[in-house]
Amino acid sequence: MELYQATTTAPVNIAVIKYWGKRDAKLNLPTNSSLSVTLSQDDLRALTTASCSPTFTEDRLWLNGVEESVATSSRLTACIDNLRQLRAELEQEDPSAPKLSTFKLHICSENNFPTAAGLASSAAGFAALVRAIADLYQLPQSAKDLSRIARQGSGSACRSLMGGYVSWEMGEADDGNDSLAEQVAPQSHWPEMRAAVLVVSAERKTVPSTAGMQATVATSALFRHRADVVVPERMSAMKRAIKEKDFEAFADLTMKDSNQFHAVCLDTSPPIFYLNDISRACIRFVEELNRSAGKVIAAYTYDAGPNCVIYYTVENEEIVLGALKKCLANIDGWRERDAALAASLPEGFDTRTLDAVSQGITRLILTQVGGDPVSIAQENGLIGQDGLPKSLKGQ
Repeated sequence: MELYQATTTAPVNIAVIKYWGKRDAKLNLPTNSSLSVTLSQDDLRALTTASCSPTFTEDRLWLNGVEESVATSSRLTACIDNLRQLRAELEQEDPSAPKLSTFKLHICSENNFPTAAGLASSAAGFAALVRAIADLYQLPQSAKDLSRIARQGSGSACRSLMGGYVSWEMGEADDGNDSLAEQVAPQSHWPEMRAAVLVVSAERKTVPSTAGMQATVATSALFRHRADVVVPERMSAMKRAIKEKDFEAFADLTMKDSNQFHAVCLDTSPPIFYLNDISRACIRFVEELNRSAGKVIAAYTYDAGPNCVIYYTVENEEIVLGALKKCLANIDGWRERDAALAASLPEGFDTRTLDAVSQGITRLILTQVGGDPVSIAQENGLIGQDGLPKSLKGQ
């Protein structure tokens, strides 16, 4: 079989200045800019293989072993159509190039983390899909250029096309040409950043992000002030904090923006509740950790879901993980090198928050700031030489 194939991984990103609200739902143009930390693909990633062949009769997609409809997903077809157009332009310039743009695609993607549970699964998934098809088509476009396409699949996917610290600039153009991702700083600039993901629930969200955003834009009185005044100021301050590697400023902005994002959700009619009692217990845990440590050593943030992400730097890892181990020693996620870590709390820590945290967290993911999407060797791809997922045949 004549088969062309490319495989890539793409990272999860967790925003510290949140994206919430669309000014154009079709093009996924946001009402405000946002900024995120790209996490290591050793711990959280989407793996995607894109293949095409003249023998394929339709575009097909398998996500975590389940076939999903391509034709009924306007976001997916928008990405594929844009990438096919770029490939067709290459073929026009070079008549000897294989006419890959005319072949149907088979795409297979797997996440190593829960899908649609507030862990940015769609961002990593669409970033991996766009990067894999771009590699398959041998497109010359930069990650910044491709971010315009990934954005149409999932807004925050544009930020997962780059490592380190990444902004999504909202742009002003009606066609979205200036709404794209830019790297604020690479992973190597501030490699000491760490993250602990406390998985409260792996269930799907009761209010999907897109529906929630539309409701907020339509009904929240606080929303406009956030988009027009608060976020632009915080974007500038966060970029400065990252460039200066000022963790205290980074942490303060991160927690305030998470809280305001969820306040806007509460101000929506009807109100949107992404946090639960365990989420709020984790907030109190981090606040108490900072108070008892005598300085800001950790920052919590929540996307559209109950799972808590705690940022900290390597210099305070022993304190942060020691406190987490005090209440989460028996859950999955600790690494071998953490075995010798003592479960301990800073002097004066109010232990009343520990029970709620220990009873509500189901999994721990320890990770750090990570790099760009990575190309994977063909033999490690997800699609076999017959054009079908290897998982379907137990390969």
